[in-house]
Amino acid sequence: SLPDGKIIATLGEAGFQARTLAPGLYWGMWIWQYSIQMTPFIIIPEGKIGLLLSNDGQEIPTGAILARKIDCDNFQDAEKFLNNGGQKGRQTAYITAGTYRINTLAFTITVTDMVIIHENRVGVVTTLDGLPIEKDQIAGAHIHGHNNFQDFDTFLNNRGNRGLQPQIILAGSYNINPWAVQIEEILMTDVPIGYVGVVISYIGEDGLDVTGESFKHGNIVAKGFRGVWLEPMGPGKYPLNKYTMKMELVPTTNLVLNWANARSEAHALDKNLCTITVRSKDGFPFNLDVSQIIHIPAAEAPKVIARFGSMTNLVSQVLEPTIGNYFRNSAQDSDVISFLITRKERQESAREHIREVLEEYNVNAVDTLIGDITPPEALMKTLTNRKIAEEEQKTYQTQRMAQEQRQGMEKETAIADMQKEIVKAQQSVEISQRTADATVKKAEGDATS
Repeated sequence: SLPDGKIIATLGEAGFQARTLAPGLYWGMWIWQYSIQMTPFIIIPEGKIGLLLSNDGQEIPTGAILARKIDCDNFQDAEKFLNNGGQKGRQTAYITAGTYRINTLAFTITVTDMVIIHENRVGVVTTLDGLPIEKDQIAGAHIHGHNNFQDFDTFLNNRGNRGLQPQIILAGSYNINPWAVQIEEILMTDVPIGYVGVVISYIGEDGLDVTGESFKHGNIVAKGFRGVWLEPMGPGKYPLNKYTMKMELVPTTNLVLNWANARSEAHALDKNLCTITVRSKDGFPFNLDVSQIIHIPAAEAPKVIARFGSMTNLVSQVLEPTIGNYFRNSAQDSDVISFLITRKERQESAREHIREVLEEYNVNAVDTLIGDITPPEALMKTLTNRKIAEEEQKTYQTQRMAQEQRQGMEKETAIADMQKEIVKAQQSVEISQRTADATVKKAEGDATS
């Protein structure tokens, strides 16, 4: 009889036999001695794999969840499987597309799909069996020779760890045992044109800082070590494991940041910035919009990320307080009117000051531009009334001068109109004078004669 715990006979004991009969004629299989059950061959279609669960065998060692691979002609020789130490339970090995003569009393077969990783995607791997992950690490060690986790026994033999793996699998079809390996399909990491990608690795050994003594704001390490990598990645697509690495995008073209309400660029780094409110020396609060143009060289991008962690932190921790405080301090040295009048000079002064500050943070300040300046409404009303009064005074003066000119013109016109009568009167006087002279001379002539 079969030993306790066994259900498949390998030595001719009574019960279910490990050995199967291939198609053909057999003599001596007496019906009072044997019961023969006909079962169809196992067929694994294209694009599928067959997972095996052994119903008999030795116990799986404590701590393991899968039985190791045994040389047994793809599970078609159950007798060899059991005699060579095959273990009961789920198997690491699987069968690929094809036809198999497998004892279904010894093995239960589950058909499942192959793993397919689509274009522009990568597969993140988590293994369900193996050694525990080492202390201070979040992923297993890098294991070679397992053919993209399709040979899970080699992975285990090379001391692979269970859990998250640093390796990923690229686009394609794979024969992977889902009882041993779980795959999460994610998009590849895209670095657009005009950006570089700074890689932050969460796994690996602690590398030596390669920045030297001059940079004291975090370690930058060579590729492959844990930390911020020295060499940024240019535009393109990269197969990165998002659980073991993080890529921070840093723009390398000129970047415009607006301190203005309801105005933001497409990069959205200035979405939390708003119009700056300042107070002048004469106590008036007023608003001004500012635009700051910056540039980060590609070689300096890792230093920016090592210091701040992200571009968002650079804006909130450096640019926002630097520019806001500069203009608040500048406004306190001037009244509103003077600030408006000296706008150009203040813009040039701001550009120089901010350039010097940002150089300390490995950022180039390209330009600082003052936009709209909105003085207080009360002051603007006073200035407007004053301007209106000045313009009215000019108008009155112009009208007075015009009136004086009109009066002078009318006087000259009247004089011109009277000139004709004066001439006529003068001519009449001369005629009368000459007539009188003629009369006198005639009288004198008559008296003489």
